Amino acid sequence: MKPGTFGLTGVRVVDPSNPTSEPTSIVIEHGRILSVGDAVPDGALTYDLGGRFVAPGLVTVHTHFSIVFPFSDTDENEPPALTAFRSASRAREALEAGVTTVRCVHEQHAIDVTLREADRRGWFVAPRILAGGRALSAPGGHGQGSGSVYCSGPSEFEAAARGELENGADHVKIFITGGLAHAGERPEDPEMTEAEMRAVVRAAQEHGTYVVAHAGHHDAIRRAIDAGVRSFEHAYVVDEPTAELLAQQGLYVSPTLAVTRSQDWMAAHGFEDHSRENARQASVDHLASAQRLVAAGVALTNGTDIPPGDSTDGTTAVVREAELLAEAGLTARQALAASTTTPAKMCGIDDDTGRVVAGLSADLLVLDADPSVDISALRNIRAGVSQGRVVRDDLDLLTTHNGGHP
Repeated sequence: MKPGTFGLTGVRVVDPSNPTSEPTSIVIEHGRILSVGDAVPDGALTYDLGGRFVAPGLVTVHTHFSIVFPFSDTDENEPPALTAFRSASRAREALEAGVTTVRCVHEQHAIDVTLREADRRGWFVAPRILAGGRALSAPGGHGQGSGSVYCSGPSEFEAAARGELENGADHVKIFITGGLAHAGERPEDPEMTEAEMRAVVRAAQEHGTYVVAHAGHHDAIRRAIDAGVRSFEHAYVVDEPTAELLAQQGLYVSPTLAVTRSQDWMAAHGFEDHSRENARQASVDHLASAQRLVAAGVALTNGTDIPPGDSTDGTTAVVREAELLAEAGLTARQALAASTTTPAKMCGIDDDTGRVVAGLSADLLVLDADPSVDISALRNIRAGVSQGRVVRDDLDLLTTHNGGHP
């Protein structure tokens, strides 16, 4: 349903940067927050939330809607329409999980670009999509078999980056090390030269955007920092000096802790024994690296790798990742920021989403408890609003007037 004009009363606004408010009101108009704290205009639909908490919608920045499990079942030549149906289902599940913005970091057939356009046209409802198109991988590297663009040498990498950006990508994803998915690969194995990284960064900068890197080890991360990469994923093994360097330069890391802490989920999705064992063996160093990143003050962001709406450990992947960030040392308020304001800033959309303040998009979650006190409050989402659209309403909180959604 298209966004309308309505008011929420009896709400306690949760802000990752400030104390939670006393009960107040929010007015939403044409999909945006018109005011916080002002009276609802006469005649506007009004919904009393009875003192519940309203937090920003979740922003998660390591998403693959098109991914297939186990990875060996991926068909790089499958029809794009099939990819689209699978991805659209995952996008809807993300909304149900409270995600109102996703950054995709590799989709088969660059299907995230298509989904973004379909949502803009109103043909289906999805979170705000920041599209990465297809990732760039060395032949035989970590991206092999997933529908990546395969490149060798700086000129090929640069041309491929330009191609994805000209096709509509918002950023560029590269694989600079091995990972955990394939037999025999290791996170410490480099897969791109610094010259290749610089070529991709150059193409991105000329398009006014940035590069995000799958990065398993601090040696490759340091080379990528020198090359101009600003966003890093996984960071399975990061030493203290590299953590301090990331913090000093104001760079961002998505630890994706769920990758090494979801053995039951991996078993349920048919992962091969070598993938599960790789994850298990990496889990101790992975958590220790995340703890070093926290101690250094690195800007951490929520990224799941697992589709954010998937079930794991009794909740959704996106909420579990927020909890894991807290287990790594963030306070509940910091974990909430890592799932809202910090990724919004990283993606350059903090003037549009990430907080519940006047002028921003109406991306809201209704909760029974305060996630800035206990991040696990996100396990019990009662209603969700995405760009002014009511996308979830478990208790009919927003459907009790005039017979339907605003």
